[in-house]
Order: sequence, then structure tokens, then C-alpha cells
Amino acid sequence: MPLALLALAIGAFGIGTTEFVIMGLLPEVASDYGVSIPTAGYLVTGYALGVMFGAPLMTVLGTKVPRKRMLMLLMGLFVVGNLLSALAPVFSVMLIGRVIASLAHGAFFGIGSVVAAGLVAPDKKAGAIAMMFTGLTVANVVGVPLGTLIGQSVGWRVTFAVVAALGVVGLVGVAKLVPDVPRAEGVRLRHEVAAFKNAQVLLAMAMTVLGFGGVFAAITYIAPMMTQVAGFADGSVTWLLVLFGLGMVGGNLVGGRFADRALMPMLYISLGALSVVLALFTLTAHDKIASAVTVVLIGALGFATVPPLQKRVLDHAHGAPTLASAVNIGAFNLGNALSAWLGGVVIAAGYGYTAPNWVGAVLAAAALVLAVLSAGLERRAGAPGPVVAGSVPTERRAAVHH
Repeated sequence: MPLALLALAIGAFGIGTTEFVIMGLLPEVASDYGVSIPTAGYLVTGYALGVMFGAPLMTVLGTKVPRKRMLMLLMGLFVVGNLLSALAPVFSVMLIGRVIASLAHGAFFGIGSVVAAGLVAPDKKAGAIAMMFTGLTVANVVGVPLGTLIGQSVGWRVTFAVVAALGVVGLVGVAKLVPDVPRAEGVRLRHEVAAFKNAQVLLAMAMTVLGFGGVFAAITYIAPMMTQVAGFADGSVTWLLVLFGLGMVGGNLVGGRFADRALMPMLYISLGALSVVLALFTLTAHDKIASAVTVVLIGALGFATVPPLQKRVLDHAHGAPTLASAVNIGAFNLGNALSAWLGGVVIAAGYGYTAPNWVGAVLAAAALVLAVLSAGLERRAGAPGPVVAGSVPTERRAAVHH
């Protein structure tokens, strides 16, 4: 794998840390600002919505900018947003800081996915995408637990200051290691938009919204669920997030490996199993050992869907994949926002901290239905291979010297 993938993984590590660390710090942030847990959950929803809208916006704004430079600019925006979160005097300002940081998220992963896939042979694209997303998953093993520990020990503001420093490291990594990838000749914004006329692209994005939304329905409220239902001490949230992160790492790597061989079967298995596990979490959350095992499985099954779904979008938006790739990252976060909001609704309605698990199970099951529908439409069309979104020249593979 090209060394440039390491730089992309470093950036992904910083972004992954700020996205997920807030979940372990919701009680602390809520207490500091004097708001309820569901209200503090808006920091998750706001970030996710920022990714959803920021992904296409920042990608369109960056169409005239070389990809390497755009990745650097996005990391700079990420640093500014996290510094604002760290210094926010009131809850609303912190929410603004979260949204600013989130604007970099979707475009970074969207453009990064295209760059990563363009650095390797066609039969290794999903693996390359998974390698970049490894930074995101490793963040949940190292960055998120460490950030949670720092936040609980010396204050959550310090956590976000450290995350901003991670963003600086990511910016330097991109500057030093990512090659100057030439833009595709003849590709215009209208070609990028044309990819959305492909029903398979839209179905893949809908699967992304529902499938990963199922994960976030449960994980957004993992801190109060594990401490008040399972009976763990507050300090245990840190290593529970490590378990979730380990599951994500394993699921991401497995998903990337098998997506290059049997993409749709991989989606069937992961989405079906995810729905079952989330439903069972309503019961296992009452036992410490069972709940810990379930957290690992949710991370593994949830992230096993990421490389195949991202590759499916790239395949069916072939020739002009940048905007579609970025929007699909936004779709992940639309699912996050939807499920975090729905989870807060059922908790506020008095159904308890395990109720979001049922929300997640239904969302994952709906994603499985769409996967079956997508495969059926593909078979009926008699076109199992990638579908060209429009008459756009295929992007030239960047020459990388090792």
C-alpha cells in the first residue's frame, strides 16, 4: 500500500477522535453547561448534520482546487472548529464549534476515498479505502478512550484542545506524504451531479443512512446506558469505548477484504447480524459481560459495512466519483444525526436508556431490505458491474513513486 495512505489515515484518526469522543463525555459536558443529556446529544446531531451538508458544499467549493491542497485546507478548518469547542463559554458556541469542525469531515473522507482508490490497482480499491478508514477506527481504540479519560480527569475542554493538535499533525502528514494528484481532465460539476441520476448510487446512500444510523442509535447514549443500566462505574466508559473501537477496526478490515471479493453478500451478512445484535442489546445491556461483548459486535458489524458501501458508490459513480463519495460520507452522518435524535426522543419519552437499541435494530433491518432490493434491480438490469454515471473520461490514476 502506498505511503500516502498513512497520511490519509492520520487525518482520519483526528477526525474520528473528535466525532466519537463526545459520546463518552456527554455527562460531563451536560453538567458543565447545565443542560440535559438529550440536549447535550445535539452536539452529536449537530456534528452529523454539519457533515451531511458540509460534504457536498466543501466538495463543490473545492472543484477548482487540487485535491492535496483541498485536503490540507479541510484539516485547517477542522483545527479551528475544535479550538472553538475547547474555548466555548456557552453551550451554543460549543455547538457552533462542532459544526465548523464537521464541515471538514465529509469532504476529507470523500476526496480521500477517491485519492486512496486511485493509488492502487482496481482489485484493491476497497482495501485501500479500508486502510484510510483504519485511522477512523483506530481513533476509537486509542484517541477516543484517551480523550474520554482526559476529559473525565482534567476536563473535557482539554480533550478538544488535544484533538485540535491532532488536526495539526494530520495537516502536516497530508502536506508531506500525499502526492499532488492531478484532477481528471474534462470532469465538470455537471458530471459529478449526473452520478445522482443512478438509482444504485442513491440506494447505496440510503443503505448508508439506515445501516450506520443503527450503530449510532445505540452508541450515542453508551455512557448513560452502561453506567445506569449495566451498572458500570463512570471510569469504565473509557475501556468500553476501547472495545467498541477494537470491533470497528476488525470489522473495517474484514469488510474491506471481502468487499473486493463478494460485496453484496458482505452487506447482507453484516446488516442482518447488526439488526439482530442491536435488538438483543436491549436485553444484554442489563449484564456487564454480555453488554461488553455486544458493544464489540456492534462496532464490528457496523464498520464492516463501510468499505463495501463506499466502494459501491465509487463503482456506480465511475468517471465522476468525488461528489458522490463525499455525499456518501454525509449520508453516514445523516444516519448518525437521525438516530441520535430518535434515541433522544425515546429516552425523553420515558422508555429508558435501552430504548435507542430498538431504534437501531429497525434502521439496520431497513438497510438490509434496501440491499436486497438493490441487488434485485441490478440483476434485473443485467448489469452486475459498475455503471458509468455519464459520458465522462475515466479519472487517470495518479503515478506514485515508492
